[in-house]
Amino acid sequence: MRKCALVTGGSNGIGRAISVAIAKMGYHVIINYSSNDAAAEETLSEISANGGSAEVLKFDVSKRIDVEKNIDSWIDSNPESILEVLVNNAGITRDNIMIFMKSEEWEDVINVNLNSFFYVTRMLLKGMITNRYGRIVNVVSLSGLKGVGGQTNYSASKGGVIAATRSLAQEVAKKNVTVNAVAPGFIHSEMTKNLNEKDFKNLIPMQRFGTPEEVAEAVAFLVSDKASYITGEVLSINGGIF
Repeated sequence: MRKCALVTGGSNGIGRAISVAIAKMGYHVIINYSSNDAAAEETLSEISANGGSAEVLKFDVSKRIDVEKNIDSWIDSNPESILEVLVNNAGITRDNIMIFMKSEEWEDVINVNLNSFFYVTRMLLKGMITNRYGRIVNVVSLSGLKGVGGQTNYSASKGGVIAATRSLAQEVAKKNVTVNAVAPGFIHSEMTKNLNEKDFKNLIPMQRFGTPEEVAEAVAFLVSDKASYITGEVLSINGGIF
């Protein structure tokens, strides 16, 4: 059986770095994305150039029907493959203080960041439980741990995934399925491209932003057999912010 990993939002930034890192572990990586065809193809090319195996799968993780249709279709078309790794990485921000926050700014963030965790994870759980092996890693955020002004929607979505991570880990541990999360702080990515690093580095004990690759290495560890006795945990990757 071909061992496969699905990375949502895997076409750029942290998602791309995670896709590349997991491909280096020998997994066939399914790079999910919703809109940027060029970025997805670039990620695919990078994996191929490194001798890895991957494919792209375009669907909107915030839409239940789209998730179910595409994942079901992939499973039916790949009977000799097994999806044993899932990285829920897809996420967006729509920052605003609550008094001015529009309903769609709340709903969009909750749908993409929190509801997608449920839609996608539920689709893969049956196979993992049947095969008595699985690795689920959720990319959350410092915002979900401590809260950030102007990000009530984002903090709520990531905090929800953190709580769900801990609950689901207890449900599936006896089936040899681990469920963990990584919580990046300030990382060079699409979400932080408009931030001036000089303005924020004094908040960070290590005095710099992190890289997507530093997050990816932590995810790769949690996916590996070396982390087989770790579940229900949230690993902060933030340069020492406490």
